[in-house]
Amino acid sequence: MAFQVSPGINVTEIDLTTVVPNVATSIGAIAGGFQWGPVLDRTSITTENDLVNTFGKPLSDANNNATWFLTAANYLAYSNNLVVVRNVGANAKNAQVGDDDDGGGTTTVLNKDDYDSDTYVNQLFLAKYPGILGSSLKALAMDNAGWVIAAGLTDANRSAHQRLFINNFDRAPNFSQSMASANGGLETGNDEMHVLVIDEDGLWTGQPGEVLEKHGFVSKASDAKRSDGTANYIGTVLRNESKYIWLGQKTEIDGLTTDTATAVGSIMAGSIFNSINGVGKEIIGGSLAGGADDNILTDGELQAGYNMYTNPEAVDVTLVMGGPASTVTGKWIIDNITSIRKDCVAFVSPGLATVVRNAGDEVEHLLDDATTMSLSGNAGSYGIMDGAWKYQYDRYNDVFRYVPMNGDMAGLCARTDFTNDAWWSPAGLNRGGIKNIVKLSWEATKADRDVMYQKGINPLITMTGAGVVLWGDKTMQNVPSAFDRINVRRLFIVLEKAIAIAAKAMLFEFNDEFTRAQFVNMVEPFLREVQGRRGITDFKVVCDSSNNTGQVIDTNNFVGDIYIKPARSINFIQLNFIAARTDVSFSEIGG
Repeated sequence: MAFQVSPGINVTEIDLTTVVPNVATSIGAIAGGFQWGPVLDRTSITTENDLVNTFGKPLSDANNNATWFLTAANYLAYSNNLVVVRNVGANAKNAQVGDDDDGGGTTTVLNKDDYDSDTYVNQLFLAKYPGILGSSLKALAMDNAGWVIAAGLTDANRSAHQRLFINNFDRAPNFSQSMASANGGLETGNDEMHVLVIDEDGLWTGQPGEVLEKHGFVSKASDAKRSDGTANYIGTVLRNESKYIWLGQKTEIDGLTTDTATAVGSIMAGSIFNSINGVGKEIIGGSLAGGADDNILTDGELQAGYNMYTNPEAVDVTLVMGGPASTVTGKWIIDNITSIRKDCVAFVSPGLATVVRNAGDEVEHLLDDATTMSLSGNAGSYGIMDGAWKYQYDRYNDVFRYVPMNGDMAGLCARTDFTNDAWWSPAGLNRGGIKNIVKLSWEATKADRDVMYQKGINPLITMTGAGVVLWGDKTMQNVPSAFDRINVRRLFIVLEKAIAIAAKAMLFEFNDEFTRAQFVNMVEPFLREVQGRRGITDFKVVCDSSNNTGQVIDTNNFVGDIYIKPARSINFIQLNFIAARTDVSFSEIGG
């Protein structure tokens, strides 16, 4: 406490309740080509329906995104915590509509940051994300003048667009509260408008003409506010609330040149929407066009997506799936993400041609793929490779297709975390059953599995009565040690991650006996709990003057040595059946 100059009482609190926290172990991660959704932006997904709503349904094989979608969906069959990054090729475009219902050129808007940093000249409305799905959209806006015209007509005399607005909104857009306030309380200005987003071709809902979104009473004024203080400007509302469109060029909408107060003068008369060519329009917008897919990603484009997972401080992930990535990208994921972060593992699969319709040569090509992705020393323990693809039903396209198994491998680990702990093996009859599978791409014999297992390739087998089962729990580490097993690698990830977080409380404290004892008393109860949950068989924590010498203290360091004896999974069982004569006593022949 601080020195006191005169008599008094100073009360302080000292917190000695620091503990080792629980850490997340089941956060999946994948990057790849999807039909819709933000590009190069991390998005959390919890269910397959959530995946569909955010990234669209899988397309046909020609568009090369079905395997990405189904790998992610397969993981979600076991768990409910997945982070997805979408990327697109250079030819992907957002659908858009320009002035007077013309296409307005081509633009690619990837995500919110990209939208905020760009300007738009010929586009009135743009599809939210790149892809042909955007070309199914129609975006329309009507202001007060347009409503007055429509309301003055009989239903039979209204255009289809006029009827849409009259049927979907209960009253006319008029003046906003912001406009009235800026105009001295006078209820005039007519800055509001209604916006409709329509599934014109039925690609979203299956019903052409279905209204997807209604944005009522949004303002033309850039600083307009709602009664709750949130922004009511059309551009901001579409940016933050629409799933389908952005606002592009602003000058076609009357009164958007400045703030509310300045806009009062130009809107006072309730003028109709402007048009770039100077002709007034009662309804603006139209059918969006020009959307283009490019989901066939190069290794560089795919790695740019996975690069979003390299910073552990920005995103917490534990199970990184390679999807149908090439062996080059599979190695890149292990090289640049998991073995650098050291708090997650990568799941990679062989190439499609390696294990599908490659009868007799599967093992040879599997070994080639494993060699391509292998890393030296301990780094390989952060990679996990399977040895087949699964044949499954794609209900979205009513076809059967082959999908890599790494989504299921990661899913098995996530489910094991839930049912047991991260340090349990995900393989075998108790925890290794594969979901949503018709058959394996090939069936490995015992001899095949022996060769594969020596190279860190985990086989899958079809067992009568049990279905397809993961029949191996090795990492890709090529040096024999405890870390060549999945459960040991994941055990140490949990221990290292949790204790490292707790150890941050020691930073900037004194390296003395009190701090060292506090560290030991924090770590030992945590390890005892892990031991009680069968993760380790024994441990020892050393943090005293023996490893915190004067040299260590003088260089502002702090050392804690934690010795662990990890629990090992059973991979080999020897059963000895011994026949004995009737007159022989078991005590004579048995131990």
